[in-house]
Amino acid sequence: MSDTEKAAVLPTVRLKIERKSSHPWIFQKMVERPSGKVQNGGLVNIEDRSGQWVGRGIYNGHSRITLRVLTSDRSEAIDAAFFARKIGNAVALRRDILKLDEVSNAYRLVHSEADGLSGLVVDRFGSTIVMEFFSAGMYRCRELIQEALANLYPGSKFYWFAEDHVGKQESFDCRSPEPPMPDLITEHGLMFRVAPGSKHKTGFFLDQRENRKILAGLVAGKRVLDICCNTGGFGVYAKAIGNAAEVVGLDLDEKVIEMAKQNAKLNHASMKFIQADLFPWLRDAIPNKERFDAVILDPAKLTRDRDDIDSALRKYLDMNRLAMQVINPGGVLLTCSCTGLVSEPDFIEMLRRAAWQASRKLLIFKITGAASDHPFLVDVQEGRYLKAVFCRVE
Repeated sequence: MSDTEKAAVLPTVRLKIERKSSHPWIFQKMVERPSGKVQNGGLVNIEDRSGQWVGRGIYNGHSRITLRVLTSDRSEAIDAAFFARKIGNAVALRRDILKLDEVSNAYRLVHSEADGLSGLVVDRFGSTIVMEFFSAGMYRCRELIQEALANLYPGSKFYWFAEDHVGKQESFDCRSPEPPMPDLITEHGLMFRVAPGSKHKTGFFLDQRENRKILAGLVAGKRVLDICCNTGGFGVYAKAIGNAAEVVGLDLDEKVIEMAKQNAKLNHASMKFIQADLFPWLRDAIPNKERFDAVILDPAKLTRDRDDIDSALRKYLDMNRLAMQVINPGGVLLTCSCTGLVSEPDFIEMLRRAAWQASRKLLIFKITGAASDHPFLVDVQEGRYLKAVFCRVE
């Protein structure tokens, strides 16, 4: 049976609208209820309301994103060859164009919609490859995905997972294998111990790679505070590459503090770590005249709910207002948001208000985002989630 014949026997799902977008997400309110039984997470052909064929992808009647379009080429089947082709193209971008193997043995291999595989993220950590699923359909295709990756990275260990909220939204039970032992990775000549299966994304914040390097170039001889330090990425860069005079890492999570200490030791970086909630710690530090020449503020995602955006912005405002008050005049603030629902303009406006409330003058000299292995399609702005704002504080 040819690819075209195989594709023709798939169930068909019809839209309530004409398809006038190349965005791969089609929401529940735009989709007719199928007349026959269509398996959630199954592959389907997609027609618009006039009956015109418009694409082929994954269907999930339980999900707000009911259809994820994978191809608009009628002759293209979604099979092993499809995944091998898409993943091969994604890896070629990282290897041949971005030349990331010269920088690190840890980088994002597949960034969901940007690489034509909506609902799938794949990160490489040395000899370990981690797959994170955001859709039931991609989870069902995991063997084909793993096969394609194993051909490109022979001898790799594999781990996969989906966050609990994704499993509930997509109505699937992701059965993860036992987490692999922590792996050592290299990045710009530094070493980090990475533990896939921990609660922090796929094991390490690869998206901040380029921002860590930029920050390191700004802190020679400076006293640095890394708030929400996680496993020590920014702080280790500041000390080991940036030659900061002193680095203090602050985080509430005892386990990541322990991992940060290990990473500092691996790189012969003398650092101090404090386990504390940032809000009371900063409120105490301000009257106690604790001051730093550079502060990094990189909190975890604050919300996944559109109804909670205002609350998230208030939290960002509070933490940034406090952080500004422990920075010496002329010092540097790198403040970040990985909350995709918070737009860059709203984040900048929040910083304006925080600076006014803190009686500080804020000069923004660089705005960046996620590292280049986290690309985004121009018509899928949701892929552009990270905001990293470099400022001088007066």
